[in-house]
Amino acid sequence: MEQEIFDFWKFLAGIGLFLWGMNQLEGSIKELAGKSFKNLLQKSTNTAWKGILIGAMITAVLQSSSLVTLMVLAFLGAGVINLKNAIGVILGANLGTTVTAWIVATLGFKFSVAAFSMPFLGMGSLLFLFASSRPMLRNLGAFTVGFGLLFLGLDFMKSAIEAVADQIDLSQFDKYGLWIYLFIGLAVTALIQSSSAMVVIILSAMSAGVISLVEGAVLIIGANIGTTVTVGIGSLNGPADKKRLALAHFLFNLITGLIVFAFIRPLIDLTMQVFSIHDPLMELVLLNTVINLIGILLFYPFINKLENWLRHQFGEEKQQGLARYIGKVSPEIPEAAVAALEKEIHLVFDMTADFIFKIWEGDGKENRNMSIWRKLIQQPYDLLSQYKNIKQLEDELTAYHIQLQEENLDEVSAQRATSLMLALRTMVYASKDIKDVMHNIKEMQESEDDQVKELLSFLKTFTFDQLNKMKGYIDSSHDGDRPDWISMHDEVYQNAIGELYQKARKHQPEIPISTLTNVIKQVISSLDNLGNSIIHWKHMEKVVID
Repeated sequence: MEQEIFDFWKFLAGIGLFLWGMNQLEGSIKELAGKSFKNLLQKSTNTAWKGILIGAMITAVLQSSSLVTLMVLAFLGAGVINLKNAIGVILGANLGTTVTAWIVATLGFKFSVAAFSMPFLGMGSLLFLFASSRPMLRNLGAFTVGFGLLFLGLDFMKSAIEAVADQIDLSQFDKYGLWIYLFIGLAVTALIQSSSAMVVIILSAMSAGVISLVEGAVLIIGANIGTTVTVGIGSLNGPADKKRLALAHFLFNLITGLIVFAFIRPLIDLTMQVFSIHDPLMELVLLNTVINLIGILLFYPFINKLENWLRHQFGEEKQQGLARYIGKVSPEIPEAAVAALEKEIHLVFDMTADFIFKIWEGDGKENRNMSIWRKLIQQPYDLLSQYKNIKQLEDELTAYHIQLQEENLDEVSAQRATSLMLALRTMVYASKDIKDVMHNIKEMQESEDDQVKELLSFLKTFTFDQLNKMKGYIDSSHDGDRPDWISMHDEVYQNAIGELYQKARKHQPEIPISTLTNVIKQVISSLDNLGNSIIHWKHMEKVVID
């Protein structure tokens, strides 16, 4: 009888179809429910345990730990979730990705897989082609095609291996021990960049009788370690947070894998006895899940220490420019990009408030012994540098916003981004208003005129009071009506101007009235703009406030 020849191209086509099917599933689910999962990830990961549960759930549905890792990195870079909780999500994602193996083992080896895939491929293709004008149906068609391709690829791999199963003799590897299977699992997974595809290959080999349960379990351990290689290589030129997360992922799979490897035979006996499983394929996918559960239980008590250790391993890189968050977040994930933009807006507000505060904080008393040139030059030079920093940050955020607009933003994200840019613009206006009279305020601080000193004291006290109120409002829940900063400030402006002219009739101040009225006008305008920026920022007001 003529021996069967291993059909390598059929096997390779099987891997390709399986990976393509996974890609179609990932892309379609991302479009169908990606935003919901991003919101869930953003809002429900305030503890490490929640991170683990959410990571497992999202990965189980999306069937892509790489997509979940990308989302986690984006929100980590945006400062929405911290490193500890991000590690929790990654641990959960490892558990969630085992669902693929359960689906394949439950369905893929119980039925005629090729026949099973045909209805999905036929109906999905027609839906994808003839419902192209309706995004929901088009993505549903892509999902169905992906599901069919996944099982068709499985059939190709399974039949290619089964055809030559009786010719494959792995006894030559016995002299190396089980370590050789660990390295094979690691190397092949790193090569094809999919632990799910590697699990299917292992299940196919077991189904054909090529390998035993113990060897399959060790290959699974190697696959779990190998899946971290791609992320690790991709993180080499990335920001510190990406390196930290990649290292945490690698350590989790490596340490868990080596510990389980040391006790693999007793663990197999224990799980088969406890769960009364007699099907080696089901035992293997159960072991895959148990291995990740063991890892979570091992690592969870040490997440805080792991976070601290990782922070010491990778210091923060020197940022290009002044922005702190947008450099860590790709605009390709708009929800995270907008969250990073909002963090930057908070930074601009703090810089603007600090700039205004520093203009007022020098009252001239402590500077009387300074030489004339230091009085005239030193402080304005420092303040002008600070103003230039605010302008530079505006340029960086504007450039980022332009990139963000090129992405497919949903309506809510687009409106938030517009509101934040209006907030940024009005903060810069607030800085410019006060900067334009900075030299006049300095002149007032040097004056000995009682009327000038009284006006200076009033404006300084009023400004500090408003800054404190604005900061308090930002930190509050602001559930009530939004404050009408303009009306409040206008009343103060009218009273200050009226009082200035009334006193000037009795005593002409040493600084011209026109200069003092301009200072009052610019100070009030600055506070108006700063107050308006908070309305744009916190209430998502996208219409210019007059």
